[in-house]
Amino acid sequence: MTPTLTLEIPGNQEYRTLRSAAGLSMMTEEGAALGLPASWCSVCVRHEGELIGMGRVVGDGGLFLFVVDIAVAPAWQGQGLGRRIMQALMDEVHARAPVRTMVALIADGTAHALELLHSRLTAPHGMRGRADRRRDGGALRRNQDGARSRFEPGDAFPR
Repeated sequence: MTPTLTLEIPGNQEYRTLRSAAGLSMMTEEGAALGLPASWCSVCVRHEGELIGMGRVVGDGGLFLFVVDIAVAPAWQGQGLGRRIMQALMDEVHARAPVRTMVALIADGTAHALELLHSRLTAPHGMRGRADRRRDGGALRRNQDGARSRFEPGDAFPR
């Protein structure tokens, strides 16, 4: 049976289980109970009822949206499901979000690789810039020229 992709919010436990299995940081049951229903858009990929992939978009729905929770179960990785999830989410963004809505990817684990596939996410209408989180907790910021600036934990960000 082929996996099926649907627009739906995953259940709390299956969400947390898939995040862990996919190498993403663990979320609390309480946080998931509050956060999941607040999703602007959510995609689930299921195989015989089991959640094997997911992704969400969160934000205010008009000014800023963030792609989060891109996860695929290890046994299903490398088969293009991450791309399908990203495409489904971006299709929803293009269909529903107002023009000039800022869209960014918040990557956890190895999900940052998806930004390379969908680099147009962070640069709508000629706006540029992105912020990544380094493993040591400092932020890497790219300016409009693509140069990196480093910030260490506790540093004040320029105004």
